[in-house]
Amino acid sequence: MNILAIGAHFDDVELGCGGALARHAHMGDNVYVYVATVSGFSNQYKQEVRSSATALAEAREAMNILRVKELLCGGFKTLEVEFVDALNIEILKIAQEKKIDQVYAHWAGDIHHDHAAVAKASLHSCRHVPRMLMYRSNWYHSTLEFRGNFYVDVTKYWDIKERAILAHVTEVDRTGEKWTSFFKNEAENAGQRIGVRYAEVFEVVKWLEV
Repeated sequence: MNILAIGAHFDDVELGCGGALARHAHMGDNVYVYVATVSGFSNQYKQEVRSSATALAEAREAMNILRVKELLCGGFKTLEVEFVDALNIEILKIAQEKKIDQVYAHWAGDIHHDHAAVAKASLHSCRHVPRMLMYRSNWYHSTLEFRGNFYVDVTKYWDIKERAILAHVTEVDRTGEKWTSFFKNEAENAGQRIGVRYAEVFEVVKWLEV
């Protein structure tokens, strides 16, 4: 199968569906990742926190760890993504040219501005893809409920996911162990529900036979 994971920033897919992507790659599927933004950003005092060049270098390392076939990069500015034709067209072209069978996209209820815009574009542009699952890649509260109803056992692939997350050295240095500890707890809780050690949970948009 041809798999596409769509993220707003370098690190989103690693956090939200890195285990599932590693599993797909191990099973012989072609895994593609599209990231909409250049991912560099500054703080509220206009001090650079992470350069786009560093973000890209770290993302390439993470993709190698996950055994992703191809990383596809958009050029949108971090924290300024909008639901516009330019974004829709980029995603639509990838879905068509790579003959994508299954998509992992941001959860539509995510309150992060970039995540929400990319989620909406994914739903719009991948409307003809047979399978679509939505993931969460942060711990922000939302007024909507994430209806996690599709579980993937990632027990064998948790170490790969964790190494991919840790490849984002600048973000790990900034946030400490919050990323790995939070998502490991989430994976343990999801795993407990289905009787495995670690699982990722997704909200199904559609699931057709391919």
